[in-house]
Amino acid sequence: MTAEAAKDGHHVRREGIGALALGALGVVYGDIGTSPLYTIKTAVAWTGRVFTPEEALGMLSLIVWTLVIITSIKYVAVIMRADNDGEGGILALMSLLGVKHGRRPYIITMGMLGAALLFGDGAITPAISVLSALEGLKGAAPPIAPYVVPLSIVVLIALFCLQPQGTGRISKLFGPIMVTWFVVIAVLGISSVIRHPQVLAALNPLVGLHYLFGHGLAGFLVLGAVFLCATGAEALYADMGHFGAQPIRLAWYCLVFPALIFCYAGQTGLLLDAPSDKDFDPFYALCPGALQLPLIGLATAATVIASQSIITGAFSMTRQAIQLGLLPRVRISQTSAQSYGQIYVGMVNWSLMALTLVLTTTFQSSDNLAAAFGVAVSLTMLLTSCLMFIAMREVWRWSLALSIAVAGLFVVVDSSFVAANFVKFFEGGWIPILVASFIYFLMTSWDQGYAALRAALERDTMPLSDFIRRFHEKARVSGTAVYLTSRNDVVPVALFHNLKHNKVVHDRIVLLNVVTDQIPRVEPEDRVRSADLPDDFHSLCVRYGFMEQPDIPVALSDEKGDCPLHFNMMDTSFYVGRLSVTPRGHSRWWRIKMQVFKFLHRNALPVTEFFRIPPGRVVELGGQIEL
Repeated sequence: MTAEAAKDGHHVRREGIGALALGALGVVYGDIGTSPLYTIKTAVAWTGRVFTPEEALGMLSLIVWTLVIITSIKYVAVIMRADNDGEGGILALMSLLGVKHGRRPYIITMGMLGAALLFGDGAITPAISVLSALEGLKGAAPPIAPYVVPLSIVVLIALFCLQPQGTGRISKLFGPIMVTWFVVIAVLGISSVIRHPQVLAALNPLVGLHYLFGHGLAGFLVLGAVFLCATGAEALYADMGHFGAQPIRLAWYCLVFPALIFCYAGQTGLLLDAPSDKDFDPFYALCPGALQLPLIGLATAATVIASQSIITGAFSMTRQAIQLGLLPRVRISQTSAQSYGQIYVGMVNWSLMALTLVLTTTFQSSDNLAAAFGVAVSLTMLLTSCLMFIAMREVWRWSLALSIAVAGLFVVVDSSFVAANFVKFFEGGWIPILVASFIYFLMTSWDQGYAALRAALERDTMPLSDFIRRFHEKARVSGTAVYLTSRNDVVPVALFHNLKHNKVVHDRIVLLNVVTDQIPRVEPEDRVRSADLPDDFHSLCVRYGFMEQPDIPVALSDEKGDCPLHFNMMDTSFYVGRLSVTPRGHSRWWRIKMQVFKFLHRNALPVTEFFRIPPGRVVELGGQIEL
């Protein structure tokens, strides 16, 4: 059995592949599943709403083969093989490559850029999805048309305000609602294809290539709109850890992919009858007038599910970034006792809500937002393809020729979409780039600042063995003192300060180092590693995966762990250093980044709270350090 099959087998034994495929429909496919609401409508708008049947078929062919190459082949068939102990996503891929050959700056940079771009996408997806669903009211209920934007704002505010409650209860409805959605859009599409069988000619890739290369700039520009059909493909990979590869593939090939193809083909069939009507909405035109209001309700529910998936994905990515040392600690709340993946990050939630509402009120329509939508996702896909080339060579041991052939195809396709989307840079495409640049700047400032802080602390300390010999005769007081430290071979700053001010040390001193491994989760029996040192000093290393939330008291009391020390929390004090950072240096740019790091460091969640150490057992000792 392969490693991938074994991981999927674990999911299947736990819940069954059918149940997992249903869950994947509700979580993984919300974004890509609602793209028919705006993809062809945007492509029509970008071509000037006047085109021939040949051009309509060419556009459909590009959409079909984008779904085949980007989603079916690149993500479902190839990239989902590059899992990090079952977890997917660009940060998990970055960590996987880090496990193989250590921390390489260019891999860290690509991972951080990809994560930053997905944060920007997290604000655009809810706005464009909800707007596109409610825009159906313009045709079904014209008197309500002026209130589409206010209604969208109400739906979005309600969505973000419900996040602190968790998604455990409503998520049980996600799968059935999305099954209904895909069945409905497939039936609507098939009914149109039956009336317009000529659209089946678009299955020939030459039709799309002829349109792309035979219509000059117009053929190239439409690629930016065509790309919208694949904007949710990254979620297939990012959410792989929740369901496993097999259920996601089953849901894609058996329901999602056919439903999308039929829906896009059906919309194209209608375009052959009304190519130049500026108010024509090809998606809602598939539905008979009497049923359009129920379809709008179903579409709104589907877009809320798509938005929910993006928001929870941003929460999960935030936890990964914190554990990997790319962002400062923030408060993370667990919203479900059964599902570890259901968390809530307040700072991310309200930031996304503010940005989403600004985008909704500024752009007013899904057509206007479309220019901003594809830039972030296409760049992330390009970065993923570059990392995949490295994985092909280093993880799968493919030959150089095969790796270049496969990854090269993906890079060429992704680069084409990036170039087409950047044409709309000044019409909204700058927004996700600005957001991503800001987040990337925060990430690099934190990463570099924390590295400089750690180096400064190690420079000002002394080897632990020398310390033990030198202070052997010092007075001892009863109890256990636990000192949090990044290294167990040097003296923690808090221990220096405690000895300096109190002139005593405890009977038992434990140096505690919390390490985040480049794997999603650490087995309980591997959680704690200990070593006894002279004079009743002890060294402990507590390991976590980047998908886990640290809990030090639980780790120290876990009977499954490898910790011979027994802790009485009422007789244990945790000592941590509270450092004040002063930026120094010759470069003005360095001082700016260190000022940002100082702000982030000062406002980060206290390490004791992040590690869930009882506040009544914490002693903080201050200090100042120059960077």
